[in-house]
This record gives sequence, structure tokens and C-alpha cells, in this order.
Amino acid sequence: MKHPNLRSFLETLKREGELHVIEETINPHLELAEIHRRVVARQGPALLFTGVAGTKFPVVTNLFGTRRRIDLAFGEDPVRFFKRLAEAAESLLRPTPGRLWSFRDLATTGFKIGTREVRTGPVLEKVVDPPRLTVLPQIQTWPMDGGPFLTLPLVYSENPITGKGNLGIYRNQIYDDRTAGMHFQIHRGGGFHYYEAEKLNRPLPVNLFLGGPPALIMAAVAPLPENVSELMGASLLQGGRLAQVRDPRVSPLPVVAEADFLRHPEDPRDVIVFRPVVPVDEFVLKYQKPL
Repeated sequence: MKHPNLRSFLETLKREGELHVIEETINPHLELAEIHRRVVARQGPALLFTGVAGTKFPVVTNLFGTRRRIDLAFGEDPVRFFKRLAEAAESLLRPTPGRLWSFRDLATTGFKIGTREVRTGPVLEKVVDPPRLTVLPQIQTWPMDGGPFLTLPLVYSENPITGKGNLGIYRNQIYDDRTAGMHFQIHRGGGFHYYEAEKLNRPLPVNLFLGGPPALIMAAVAPLPENVSELMGASLLQGGRLAQVRDPRVSPLPVVAEADFLRHPEDPRDVIVFRPVVPVDEFVLKYQKPL
């Protein structure tokens, strides 16, 4: 099985000379992001900031910034992998012996994929009590951003009608200790779940993960077939079952055991509300005029 968690991947990067550790104190307000951008522009290594001002937690960036690091993370091209998975899902809707045989390489992994339940995991070993989002690195990337953001947040929600899950990367702006602004579009999985919950006048619980297995991060942005969940896609890419905790005392939703951080709904008052944000085009990184 490939890397079951982020720590395993970082150890590999360090061993292969693909990780540079920055121990000096770095300001998370613009400075950290600028260092990252300059290193990316030069096709430089992954960066581990261990002295981020205002927090005891380190920050790692540029994990998948080169072809070599992608190979070290997944062992193969994830784009090719997920494209093949999509082709298999479409072809096997009309199975024939020839079609089944052409995807035998995916079929042979079927016995070792999926999720497996565990009683606990590293993500539950330490608890920030009371929960405070401001203990995390307060990274502001651009001068006109509305404030600090959580980077690469993996947001898991479930359809309140069907129970089908979705894992996506949705921007989260930190407003204060207990409030974050989550940005998702209505046609995305999380946005659709919120739409359905709103029609039912129910709160929508979400689990928000930071870190975790590299395959989980990649699966969250992969163009997976409709009938293949992101957790299943992560398991396929990882080459082994994804460990998860199911404990209603922790969260009504499954918890990825090897994630590095978890923000979960503590009670029914933890609901999603609307709040204006600084409008920025997430694809071309330019600010828009407010409506």
C-alpha cells in the first residue's frame, strides 16, 4: 500500500532530497505564500515551515509540484489512473467478456479497496479544547484577501436524503475562533447537499479534514464517475483500504483516521450560514467587483 498518511509521504520526500525545512520564523501573513510562490516558479522542492508565527503547528507546501513528487506520492500518474477508472465505470455499464478483460488490472485490486473501520486513529489522539480555529496557521495568501484561509481543506458531507457522501476541497476563510466561511458552488457535491438540507429545513453537518493520505487529497479533486465515491477513489489510488472511525460521540459522519486535523460538528447548533466574502476568481486569481 502507498502512503497511508501525510507523515509517510514527508519521510519519503526527505529521504529523496525533495523536502526543504525552513526553521526560521515566518509570517503567515503574505510572507509564507510569497516564499512558496518563488520556489514553485523555480520548480523547487516541497517546503516544511516549522516556525510559523502565531502557531505551534508547522505548514507544508508544494507537495505535488513536480512530476517526480507525484510519482513518489502515487506511483503512477493520478490523472491517467482516474481517467481509466472513469472509462471502466462507463464500459462496465454494458459489460462484455472483452470489456471485463481489458480492465482486469483494476479488478484485481477490488479485493483490497474500500474502507475499513477502526476504533480510533491518530486524528483523535489530541483535542483542542475548547475548539479554536485561530490556533491553526493563519495563512493569508494575497493582499486583498478577506483574511486568513485554511488551505486544502477536505470537506466531507452526506446527502440528507440518500446518505451518499461527497468529499471536496472548498475554501474556508477563518473569521474567528469558532466561525469559518465555507465557499462552495451549488452545482458541486457539497453545495447540492446544502441545497437539499435547506429545503428540508435541516442543518447540514460536515467534517473538515486537513492533511491525511495523499491519495485522499487527490481524490477530492478528481473527476470521478458519479457512482464512485471519493473515499473509494482514494482507496483505489492508495492501493489499500482507507481507515475510518465511525463513532457518533465524535461525529455523525465517518472520520478519516489518518487525517492530521478534524473540525467536526459538536452539536446541532454547528450549522452553515451565509456571510459575504471578498469575491475572488479562484481559477485566474483576480478580484471581481462586488455585485
